[in-house]
Amino acid sequence: MHDLVIRNGHLVDGLGNPGFEGDIAVDGDTIVAIGRVDSTGKREIDANGLVVTPGFVDLHTHLDAQIGWDPALTPASWHGVTTALMGNCGVTFAPVREDAKGTLAGMMESVEDIPREAILEGLPWDWNSYGEYLDSIEKLNPAINVCGLVGHAATRFYVMGERAVDEQPNEDEIAQIAELAGRSVRDGAVGFSVNRLRVHVLPDGRPIPGTFATTEELVAISTAVGAHGGILQSVIQSDVLDDEIALMHAQLRAAKTRLLFSAPWTPTPTGENAYLPGIEAIRAEGYDIVGTTQPRAAGFLSGLKTSVLFGMRLRGDTWRALRGMEPAERLAAIRDPDFRERLIDEAEHMQPADSIGQTMMSSRFSIPPAKSFWMGTEARPNYTQGPDGSLESMATAAGERPVETWLRLLDESNGEGLFHIRFVNEDLGPLPEFMRCDWVVPGVGDAGAHVGVIMDAGWTSFLLSYWYRDQGIFSLEEAVQMLTSKQMRVLGFSNRGALAVGNKADINVLDVNRVEERQPVRVTDFPGGAARLIQRAVGYRATVANGAVILEHDELTGAGAGRVLRNPTYFA
Repeated sequence: MHDLVIRNGHLVDGLGNPGFEGDIAVDGDTIVAIGRVDSTGKREIDANGLVVTPGFVDLHTHLDAQIGWDPALTPASWHGVTTALMGNCGVTFAPVREDAKGTLAGMMESVEDIPREAILEGLPWDWNSYGEYLDSIEKLNPAINVCGLVGHAATRFYVMGERAVDEQPNEDEIAQIAELAGRSVRDGAVGFSVNRLRVHVLPDGRPIPGTFATTEELVAISTAVGAHGGILQSVIQSDVLDDEIALMHAQLRAAKTRLLFSAPWTPTPTGENAYLPGIEAIRAEGYDIVGTTQPRAAGFLSGLKTSVLFGMRLRGDTWRALRGMEPAERLAAIRDPDFRERLIDEAEHMQPADSIGQTMMSSRFSIPPAKSFWMGTEARPNYTQGPDGSLESMATAAGERPVETWLRLLDESNGEGLFHIRFVNEDLGPLPEFMRCDWVVPGVGDAGAHVGVIMDAGWTSFLLSYWYRDQGIFSLEEAVQMLTSKQMRVLGFSNRGALAVGNKADINVLDVNRVEERQPVRVTDFPGGAARLIQRAVGYRATVANGAVILEHDELTGAGAGRVLRNPTYFA
């Protein structure tokens, strides 16, 4: 008798092979048989008419804080994810000196929109080294597997203190930073992350440590990380793309490892892939570089239940008053004729931003109406409408000013509706070909981050529902491979990411005719009652992590079956 048998499913192994009908037997945390299983299971799942796949992998999350108070790791665990990579973008909570814990929490709040007080209250903070951080979160019994990157900002701050923000390290400090990064990887981090984005700043507005690090520093760190089998991760500054690709090339020459970077679709003026020929030159030398891109447009959510109203931070007294209210109060306020008229009048005196980046950094601009798209009031959010679905087009069609349309639709939806403000991968057209590149994987859902303004963590469900089922662009085998083994290869865990005898039993049982996202909603379940956005999913008959059923019929079971996966070079 096996511990678990999944019967009569359509098995898609995650390696791109044709699917077939069969059973899977699991003993403990391991797949022990695939095909026909005659013996019974202590527990059985009838997968007749359903698709059985490996568990999905999410390579870009910021669940480093949330795991402290939500070991279920929602919303990722609602969307079939059984392995999540934390510590992206250079910001982590370790290594840390005792007197710098508040600094790292404030840095994470400023960069990733995770409330500082929730971080300080919700985590035990019983560590200094990165290995000790992994030991601490392991005790929390997460629902899914997690692994972590050690961040450049924390590592630099550990060595240099406050000087890490405004100064470059000297030769001795570079050696210390590199040694600490290597030691963190030796202690279990799967790699090292770097942040190059100038928009990512500290609470006082200064760039986070390492934003302008020299090639010398990053090459020294990369050498130490690669020597211990760690991978590299970078979020790059796209307006100097050639320089950033050259820097990643230098890092790879030094580290001789895998490098993962955030790669939103970026065309040349003639519409070609702007990452080429730089990426091709790197790959021609045999180096392993992987870009991660959203499978749909990503962006802010604007509405009465988010902190993004018609503008980001509007100066008008009436808009400021609206911003200070709870969602239910906001709805009552916009239904007051006098208050509503003042909102419209103030909005008319603001000019649209030239770019979303400008909007993020300013307090006086409204959101460009052509970038805002109504997500509808159906159970499934609409992420794919064309220009006719923009706020600008809807206002023109209704003979209204954009702010009037914004207010009307939120009123008519009883305050529940949302606008999606696109700023990454706005054009869906090039995405299928881009994602088919063997050096590109879908992702960048940012689960655990930007909790009040962004909710892209349902990207796995979107890829299956839209690109496979609705559009038929990818075969089922292609889509599943993109979600599983293509991702897991980057992490280097050879016994996960595919349905194979001897592999760990991370498995999804899916009704692919139903899989899809639900509308984002606001909840107040962070420490101290802080609010966040979440997004549920449907179509998940079961999710299994390490042989245990952690989700059934779209609902978590409460099982804490996940593992902290450490650097496979040292922790088999």
